[in-house]
Amino acid sequence: MKKYTDTGKIDTRSGFGEGLLLAGRENDKVLALTADLKGSLKMGAFAKEFPERFIQCGIAESNMVGVAAGLAITGKVPFIGSFAEFVTGRVYDQLRQEVAYGHTNVKIASSHAGITLGEDGATHQTMEDIALMRALPGMTVIVPCDYNQTKNATIAAARFDGPVYLRFGRPAVPNFTGADEPFEIGRIYNLNPGKDVTIVACGHLVWEALGAAALLEEEGISAEVLNAATIKPLDTKTLLESVSKTGCVVVAEEHNMAGGLSEAVAGVLAASKPSPVEFVNGGDRFGQSGTPAELMKAYGLDAPTLAQAAKRAIARK
Repeated sequence: MKKYTDTGKIDTRSGFGEGLLLAGRENDKVLALTADLKGSLKMGAFAKEFPERFIQCGIAESNMVGVAAGLAITGKVPFIGSFAEFVTGRVYDQLRQEVAYGHTNVKIASSHAGITLGEDGATHQTMEDIALMRALPGMTVIVPCDYNQTKNATIAAARFDGPVYLRFGRPAVPNFTGADEPFEIGRIYNLNPGKDVTIVACGHLVWEALGAAALLEEEGISAEVLNAATIKPLDTKTLLESVSKTGCVVVAEEHNMAGGLSEAVAGVLAASKPSPVEFVNGGDRFGQSGTPAELMKAYGLDAPTLAQAAKRAIARK
């Protein structure tokens, strides 16, 4: 099994902040807008270096989307930042009408996503956002796995022409991908070749998938681990090549069962290569208050649960 080293736990939102700063240095058309959450979105360094390109919109998320869409029409590259719940569900009409329908070049920076937001509880935790964004025609959906990949995905999003939903989180998580590895939108990354089962994961669940592969290796089971950092468009070629080899799949995500990576993968397999699939996700329920670690364990979003799902998938071949 390929070994990955955790170079130090750090939150993925800080990866966004660093990527935003680098993107701003690369392109003077990059702007940053936030709804009273500059600190939470780690936009401070960008605002300090480029004060004329930073707009504090206040707690007015719908207005922020409209301002960003207007700026995009003039040739700017605006990033709008807020908590995932507020920058998707609260402003869905504006995102549909002003960003997706107009195909404006707005980048949606979505922090504090999933249950790992933690103690703030269900009202602030969103486990439905990927489904909402996947449903919008022309929307690119990216869910990077660690600090480095979030940084590099942010730079890639700034270079990309079209609306992008970029999802990341608050807790410190292992940082293990290459610091200078360019992010390719639309690519699934094969992190660990295997032959018995394919584990497809995104976001915080990628590290857990690698942990599951290590547990399975102790039992003589070879797991292929795919990092589906781009959920839309999904890299069907890499996915189908992997499943053609392994014959079964586990899909893991910090999201509810409906509309996320699980259904994206299942749709591809149903259309092209029906195979046994097991799902590890938040089910059909809201979040709740607790530490990120407590919630990940309570919802079964951890390496041991993934390893058990992999054995179930193998048994169904």
